[in-house]
Amino acid sequence: MATEVKVTLKRSPIGRKEYFSKVLKGLGLKRLHQTVTLKDTPEIRGMIRKVEHMVTVEDC
Repeated sequence: MATEVKVTLKRSPIGRKEYFSKVLKGLGLKRLHQTVTLKDTPEIRGMIRKVEHMVTVEDC
């Protein structure tokens, strides 16, 4: 069974490069303080690493 991570959007992508908005959309984050549960894969970890200054991450 794969482990999961909870990702919460803490900072707005407004005023940042469009790339960051696209990464957040790929993670399923649309609104501030929204939390999504994702499978812990290398691809997801890479996306989180790109926007780590805007999100918080918890292991489930």
